[in-house]
Amino acid sequence: MNPYRVLIVDDHPLARSAVRSILESSSRYVVVGEAGNGMDAYERCGTLRPDLVLMDINMPGWNGLETTRRMKQTYPLVKVVILSVSDDVADLFAAIQFGAQGYLMKNMEPDHWIEYLDSLFEGKDDVSRGMAGKMLRRFRGGAEEERDDDVRLTDREKEILTYIAGGGTNKQIADRLSITENTVKTHIKHLLEKLRLQNRVQLASYAFTKGMQGK
Repeated sequence: MNPYRVLIVDDHPLARSAVRSILESSSRYVVVGEAGNGMDAYERCGTLRPDLVLMDINMPGWNGLETTRRMKQTYPLVKVVILSVSDDVADLFAAIQFGAQGYLMKNMEPDHWIEYLDSLFEGKDDVSRGMAGKMLRRFRGGAEEERDDDVRLTDREKEILTYIAGGGTNKQIADRLSITENTVKTHIKHLLEKLRLQNRVQLASYAFTKGMQGK
């Protein structure tokens, strides 16, 4: 099988070099190009036709989110994985909404990078969700144990989580379920308390780690 073609996008040359070294540890990936900004990445995607774009989220000009949006509109088959040193789950979840297939923390172990990228191409959702769970725990504070597996959610709470994962607003969820917005807010409040999360975006990330497909 031919190796997957990768375009690395980061405004820092040293960061691009570090990413390249990780990919070169696996015969499944070959770096076909690099770009230092979003506009250059968009143009090179058209000429190089990569299978995978590793996209830094913070860049001058078009940031990673905007570049991902434009790239996926023009080249919908390319896989985009966001790279970040930040624990801002809002940015990372936004990247998924903009069309990215995944995200990686730059300070994760290199072996985890390869494992995660392999899972994306092989369609191993269990591996992808497991890696997402590790990152969700990092967003929460790092060393916390996975106590949420013991949390019992009602069928209605699970249903609302699924709609949240799909980006639904309180009004949209209320209309879909034929309940009031206040009832939706109450369910969300209970979910945050049960799962010890802080906001709606973290609820969406939790739903993703549990394989709940957005509606």
